[in-house]
Amino acid sequence: MRTVTSQLAAGATATVAGTVTSVNPADLGDEVTEVQLTDAAGLVAAARAARAAQPAWAAVPAPVRGQVIASIGRIVEANKAALAALVTREIGKPYAEALGEVQEIVDTCDFFLGEGRRLYGETVPSEMPDKQLFTFRVPVGVAAVITAGNFPVAVPSWYLVPALLCGNAVVWKPAEYAAASAQAMFDLFVAAGLPDGVLQLVHADGPATFDGLEQALGQRLVDKVGFTGSTAVGERIGELCGRYLQSPCLELGGKNPMVVTPAADLALAVEGALFSGFGTAGQRCTSLGTVIVHEDVHDAFVDALTSAVAAARLGDPREDVLYGPLLSPRFAQRYEEYLDWIGGHHEVRGATGRITADNPRDGFVGDPAAGLFYHPVVVDNVQPDDRLFLEETFGPIIGIATYRDLDEAIALANRPGYGLSSSIYTTDPTEAFRFRAGVGAGMVSVNNSTSGAEAHLPFGGNGRSGNGSRQSGRWVLDQFTRWQSMNWDYSGRLQKAQMDTAAIVPDLSYRLA
Repeated sequence: MRTVTSQLAAGATATVAGTVTSVNPADLGDEVTEVQLTDAAGLVAAARAARAAQPAWAAVPAPVRGQVIASIGRIVEANKAALAALVTREIGKPYAEALGEVQEIVDTCDFFLGEGRRLYGETVPSEMPDKQLFTFRVPVGVAAVITAGNFPVAVPSWYLVPALLCGNAVVWKPAEYAAASAQAMFDLFVAAGLPDGVLQLVHADGPATFDGLEQALGQRLVDKVGFTGSTAVGERIGELCGRYLQSPCLELGGKNPMVVTPAADLALAVEGALFSGFGTAGQRCTSLGTVIVHEDVHDAFVDALTSAVAAARLGDPREDVLYGPLLSPRFAQRYEEYLDWIGGHHEVRGATGRITADNPRDGFVGDPAAGLFYHPVVVDNVQPDDRLFLEETFGPIIGIATYRDLDEAIALANRPGYGLSSSIYTTDPTEAFRFRAGVGAGMVSVNNSTSGAEAHLPFGGNGRSGNGSRQSGRWVLDQFTRWQSMNWDYSGRLQKAQMDTAAIVPDLSYRLA
């Protein structure tokens, strides 16, 4: 078993403050790696080293930085199978999904390699003669990036690639239970030729990370914070950054609705609900939370979804399965608490709880006793005041609610206060556009699932799902650059804006005869 440690710049030190073991959730006897955790001081040391390394990296011409990003993409692509296999082993994501996750890194690099030649500013006309105005994108400086482990390599790339491309140095703190995947990704990035200190990897637990971030912000060592994780932790990070007049990039949880109208293709809607509700065992920020079904098609939809869930292959993530285990014992324990929210007025389709010899699932692939495998749960008759309706449930459970008219469906979709992803299934374009205009989610799908992102489209949410920041595509450049304006007066005299402006005086009294 390999031991992974924090990867800091030369001269920076990280004290070992404890160890944890990353375990294969599909085979709890398989210890993937031992992780040496550092303390708050280790994160501060990394931030200080990043501060020292960043100016030289920013001085590298942006097109050349783009070439480094291109190299990262090619190196990751060459190691795609090995990295995907490690992701499957460490977090239990089905191998086909893990391959797609690694491809997301490649796609992100392929998009941003050209942005090194497109970090455009503008020339702006002045209101005064012999004067020119300019704008420039400049790097923010040092970014501290904290990521979750359900997408241990794809989501970090959404931060790391644009941040590095823009000329920033990055201190990356991944999830402890995905440390081996993070180490592998770090090694691939460094192999592309990144200078020492420009990217550093810090392994720490939650309290040490928060304390270290607070100290680094207080010492003005960090200029931007990126965080992917729960809404509760995101609120604390947002509050902390606000004390230092910083705007973090927050990508948080979701209670993502799917509306099914009478005009929907029900078979397609069932397929979308199955994938977005139970893919990655429901452990995506974009996982389906509640299906809001019109009362006229409710029974047909629920029956078809129940049959599809019963027929789905679950189990060993190395095989062709819909989903494998939950991420870790901590997430399994939390998921069992969500199951306690099921009340007497709910109608549960199928079995619930952990899959065992005493609570079996037909057609399970592999040995359920080896890992953290749980039944997929469909809960009908969910009401707008239920916790199952209002709160994120990170795991393989979806609720079903009904509606009578589209305005009611939109109101129900917005009620939980999250605003990450949403979906509507309909063949009526009027319904699609009315839903888009009314829903508060940052992302809307029509006849597609709530899950799924493309590297060139903005990703992010509103409300309890984030602070309006966006990742992916050119929009993320606004997270990792700041606008700088410059005026150049070559008139040889002091010209005062709004006072010495050039003007042509019209004859406003003129009238046609």
